[in-house]
Amino acid sequence: MKAMILAAGYGKRMLPLTENCPKPLLTVGGRALIEHHLLHLAAAGFHEIVINTAYLGSVIETQLGDGQRYGVAIEYSREGEPKETAGAIIHALPLLGTEPFLLVNGDVYTDYNFQALAELQPDYAHVVLTNKPSYLEQGDFDLIAQQLSNAARPYTYTGIGVYNPQPFTQLTSDAPLALGPWLRENAAKGRISGELYQGQWYDVGTPQRLQELNARVANQVR
Repeated sequence: MKAMILAAGYGKRMLPLTENCPKPLLTVGGRALIEHHLLHLAAAGFHEIVINTAYLGSVIETQLGDGQRYGVAIEYSREGEPKETAGAIIHALPLLGTEPFLLVNGDVYTDYNFQALAELQPDYAHVVLTNKPSYLEQGDFDLIAQQLSNAARPYTYTGIGVYNPQPFTQLTSDAPLALGPWLRENAAKGRISGELYQGQWYDVGTPQRLQELNARVANQVR
């Protein structure tokens, strides 16, 4: 199974840290967020990686190269201007192929075991949820009998899932397109399965949260 890491956003909430550094290259425990993903993916048996780039994309490519030193082979889906999450998938379809692929947000930090998803063949998608963090007013979805539901929102989408590329071949727009509405629409149709993960997961959404995460990781190492 191939994996795709989303890494094209502007990271505006992280300013001024992202003025000259793309958000996935911000460091946790002395290593870039996206490098943690690459190493975890390689350990889980994912060796073909697609990374979408736009904002400061050349900086990402310079640092990661072809992926060899992480034990993977990287192909880059260059967008020019960010196409949002679903738009990124559509743009990268020629690189992703016709089989289900793992999708990971480049700006999260987690110890989730990606190997658990390696054999999945979902209908439209299978996503990983977690308990809603306290800093969010509401979550994204509910989970009922392993199916994603819009009935309530006690859980937050982790940015991790396995996606069937076939439904995206019918979305031909080249304009930016977010994944959230697509998930909600198809959850209502019973096409999205899911699971709840209660292990380590952090959305590095603000400089303060990045600082707090680094402090936690430092304490774990001691």
